[in-house]
Amino acid sequence: MLKWIEATGRSEEAAIQNALAQLGLDRDSVSVEVLERARNGFLGFGSSPAKVKVTYEVSQEEAPVSPVEEIFAPAPQPKPAATPARPAEAAPKGPAKAEVPASPVSGAKPGDLEERIRAFLSGLLAHMGVEAAIHVSPKGDNGILVTLEGPKLGALIGHRGETLDAIQQLTNYAVNRGRTHRVRIHIDAEHYRAKREESLKRLANKVAAKVVKYRRNITLEPMNAYERHVIHETLQDYPDVITYSTGTEPNRRTVVAFSRGKHAY
Repeated sequence: MLKWIEATGRSEEAAIQNALAQLGLDRDSVSVEVLERARNGFLGFGSSPAKVKVTYEVSQEEAPVSPVEEIFAPAPQPKPAATPARPAEAAPKGPAKAEVPASPVSGAKPGDLEERIRAFLSGLLAHMGVEAAIHVSPKGDNGILVTLEGPKLGALIGHRGETLDAIQQLTNYAVNRGRTHRVRIHIDAEHYRAKREESLKRLANKVAAKVVKYRRNITLEPMNAYERHVIHETLQDYPDVITYSTGTEPNRRTVVAFSRGKHAY
């Protein structure tokens, strides 16, 4: 479900940041439409703040339930064990011992993210019929990088990373479900994202230089959320340039806009 808010600021960038602060979201998680550009006026008269409309998506709890329940199936196991309908001693104990390897995940502490990530991805990859080694490492202050390694992982990447994005989104839903503090999980395969990220950074700086030189906004081709995030992050401190997203998926685009007097801070 889509929702939106309007925010104002001394500049377009300040208005966007005010909206993001209210929502507690990242730039790549919203779509920005500039309603009114900031005006300096003359001698203090006729000035007006910038006004933006920020649209964001509210995910429904029903979406992540099915993949989580499917992978974390050991969680409801205590129910049949608690019902003493059949007092057979040898029969119930046998399957209980066979399922012991999966129990650390269902009984894992909320902070044990690595176990939850490995459990979910292992089950998901098994359903997809793909074999891959799962490597988990910290990324930044509140992020986790998951690297998948193995032969013929092209099916996990998909066209322009669309399948990899879907896997990443499902993993974030599953692992963060029920947590008060959300952790951003990044998933890469065959170093696809690292290579794509370098290409996007070069593109961002090249486009920003043109925007400043000609003082004209440039709208990039449609990109997914991850690619838009790279553009936003690369140019967030670029002088006289702001970035925002416009449109709806799958044709959502990033706009690199000229903003007079906007400097890195």
